[in-house]
Amino acid sequence: MPGRRIVNMDQAQRALADFLRSRRSLLRPEDVGLEPGGNRKVTGLRREELALLAGVSTDYYQRMEQGRDVRPSDEVLDAVARALALSAAETRHLHRLARAARRPGPSARPRPRPPERVPEGTRRLLRALHTPAVVVGRHLDVLAWNPLAAAVVADLDDPDTERNALLALFRDPAARERCPQWRDLALDYIGMLRAAVAADPDHPRAVALVGELSVHSADFRELWTRHDVRETSQGAKTFVHPQVGEITLDWDTYPLPGSPGPLLVVYTAAPGSPDAERLALLASLRATRFAVTHR
Repeated sequence: MPGRRIVNMDQAQRALADFLRSRRSLLRPEDVGLEPGGNRKVTGLRREELALLAGVSTDYYQRMEQGRDVRPSDEVLDAVARALALSAAETRHLHRLARAARRPGPSARPRPRPPERVPEGTRRLLRALHTPAVVVGRHLDVLAWNPLAAAVVADLDDPDTERNALLALFRDPAARERCPQWRDLALDYIGMLRAAVAADPDHPRAVALVGELSVHSADFRELWTRHDVRETSQGAKTFVHPQVGEITLDWDTYPLPGSPGPLLVVYTAAPGSPDAERLALLASLRATRFAVTHR
């Protein structure tokens, strides 16, 4: 049927199409030097306007937004990014989505994905650090941690503790009380998950995680459909601890050696600060408790 929208698209093509539509809807005609006009029926720019700005045909751009089987070159992607006024991070995200969409679609036999592993050297490093540190997988699963992280970040030694950062943030009713910067942290975590999904949209863990969160959390659905992109490698987080009260720590991420995937996340406090004193007190309390229970 003429004009019928293509719906038989894989996850990668759908992700690229959704991202383009979401960014186009944020642009107003006056943002790019066009007359707003009085009879506009769409939010943001029209497809033909965006195509004109990018220097591609309307039909070609429409095919991109409909998730049809197109393979835009890097030059076309850069032109579309300029027309959409994308940031550097958003432009890199667009290229990741397009690379995934260029790959053959999922076959009847899923390709194997080896489990994420934490090298023994990294585990020794965790134990040697005198500050909270965790290893986080590409889908925000906590893979390894040291004793101070179990004392500050979450009781990770308890097998019943949720060890996926996104599930813990969106499905735990008390998460907002324990995390004063809940929304900023949620946007950071979603940005990290978006990067993982862009690189491998059909990964079973990504599909299951997005599905579960979308079903159980209206907050996640609202933030996920915004298609915001964040490349966050450091920040600050405030924890509310029952023994020492509020403690705000800086956090930094460090990629592990080898292929992209798990990250080492280290939490620190400025020397001599009240937060450093609270962290030292917590370490002392934990050491005392460990000594008592292991007599």
